[in-house]
Amino acid sequence: MTEQRVLESKTFKKLENDNPSIIIEGMKCKCCPVFNTFNIIGKKFTSLILRNMIFLKQKRFNEFLNSIEEINPKTLSIRLKEMEKEGIIKRQVYNETPIRIEYYLTEKGKALQPILEQMALFSMKYCGDQIFENPDPINIDKVTKKSIRKYSL
Repeated sequence: MTEQRVLESKTFKKLENDNPSIIIEGMKCKCCPVFNTFNIIGKKFTSLILRNMIFLKQKRFNEFLNSIEEINPKTLSIRLKEMEKEGIIKRQVYNETPIRIEYYLTEKGKALQPILEQMALFSMKYCGDQIFENPDPINIDKVTKKSIRKYSL
């Protein structure tokens, strides 16, 4: 089932206590799917770590530390552990001297790529003056149209 179909098929029903309940394809949700995804990737720096792994192919602690603005080692370590616990990344320790540790995306982590791409496209399309030094609406339109075709059904 496509994301678009899931979004089109959801219905909201009021419960007795006036809290909305989300029903998708006849299944009552325990929580909002958007809220749940945000809880996984919405913490500060998590999306940037994912960005670096997906688009820059980074996999080592110091690569992340040197390329993510304002992150400190303690926060990076915490985020990597959280992402590993969520099953988004896996940690590989190499028995070398010195010990080498690398992080890899799992299938679950790789599935986040379209979300990050759509976030980037949103910013490019609607916040071009904040993103680019010299925003060119024609080039921005080309990029967004190309990406929309990529994710069309």
